[in-house]
Amino acid sequence: MSCFKEDTKGVWVDGAIIVGAGPSGLAVSACLKKNGITCLILERNDCLASLWQNRTYDFLKLHLPQNFCELPFFGFPKNFPKYPTKHHFISYIESYSQHFGIQPKFKQVVERAEFDSLSGFWRVYSQDCEYVSRWLVVATGENAEPFVPEIVGIESFDGPVVHTSEYKSGAEFKNQRVLVVGCGNSGMEVSMDLCKHNAIPHLVVRNSVHVLPREMFGCSTFGIAMTLLKWFPLRLVDKFLILMCNSILGKTEKLGLRRPKTGPIELKNATGKTPILDGGALSHIKSGNIKVMVGVKEITSNGAKFMDGQEREFDAIVLATGYKSNVPFWLKGSELFTQDGLQKTSNGSVWKGEEGLYTVGFSKRGLLGTASDALNIARDIADQLKKFKDCKNSCSSVAIL
Repeated sequence: MSCFKEDTKGVWVDGAIIVGAGPSGLAVSACLKKNGITCLILERNDCLASLWQNRTYDFLKLHLPQNFCELPFFGFPKNFPKYPTKHHFISYIESYSQHFGIQPKFKQVVERAEFDSLSGFWRVYSQDCEYVSRWLVVATGENAEPFVPEIVGIESFDGPVVHTSEYKSGAEFKNQRVLVVGCGNSGMEVSMDLCKHNAIPHLVVRNSVHVLPREMFGCSTFGIAMTLLKWFPLRLVDKFLILMCNSILGKTEKLGLRRPKTGPIELKNATGKTPILDGGALSHIKSGNIKVMVGVKEITSNGAKFMDGQEREFDAIVLATGYKSNVPFWLKGSELFTQDGLQKTSNGSVWKGEEGLYTVGFSKRGLLGTASDALNIARDIADQLKKFKDCKNSCSSVAIL
């Protein structure tokens, strides 16, 4: 049967409509195909995984080993490194799409999607078309749009202000004094890259943060934590991680990196705040190559004033302030998301909403969570189709009798 056919009020999609052709959308599509279910992926850009292809810096690597980042039914090539680079991952995504014969419809900007209670179907409107289906999968993720916070005076700064979505390499800032706003994995990695190009990064650390070694005893810290959680309580595992971190990395508080009172895994589960997995930036902080600063009070024409009273001059500012969801702008009438476009759940485990609505990539569990959500979504839709067919066959038998 054709993937879609003309309906009197739009294009009817036999299977699910998936919004977003990143890893999440592709994973759901592959899982649906495995269950013999068609789907249509709508993607606003002209390529797969546009965040990875267009909005990431050149030196980016996966923070976790590849075995924690595989999508369903198709692993990474054996010759890939333990921590694949940006270019390795893009290659993997393209191979994944080819393997499953996934062909998104590109340059389709979803302007509105809403459930039509009269027909019982979802209606999805792009700039030039209307699509209709029983099921809608939101796969745009939590990182759809760059997040730029309001900082007093930033419009008066004379130098360049660049978000990490536009940052490619520290070569552009050679020998410059650069203020890096945001102390997550991106802020740490950009600061380290700036050091490699003889820039002088000043890293703003406004809040407390957990810094963990990427590996312990030659194994992934994340992998060790996941294994321990199978046998021990979460808070005990957190205490073990902090004890080992203090032993391996030293007391980060002495470097201006205060640890939260809540443990790293508990904090991640409660707020989605990911601990920093150190890839070498901490050694640059210890040596003074990366200078840690407290929160910014105000940006001036040639620098910044800080909360502790210091004032320094800078040539450029890099905003490592992350991304935000764009779901509230186009998904209407759903109670599954907050006003910020995040799931209304404390543990990020919800993948199924009301009236045939699903989400993938919002679990705050990275690509591992994406794979799990995709499998659950495909299984649920397959179960619904089976029940529908069984009911249809049953009704047909009754009619014959």
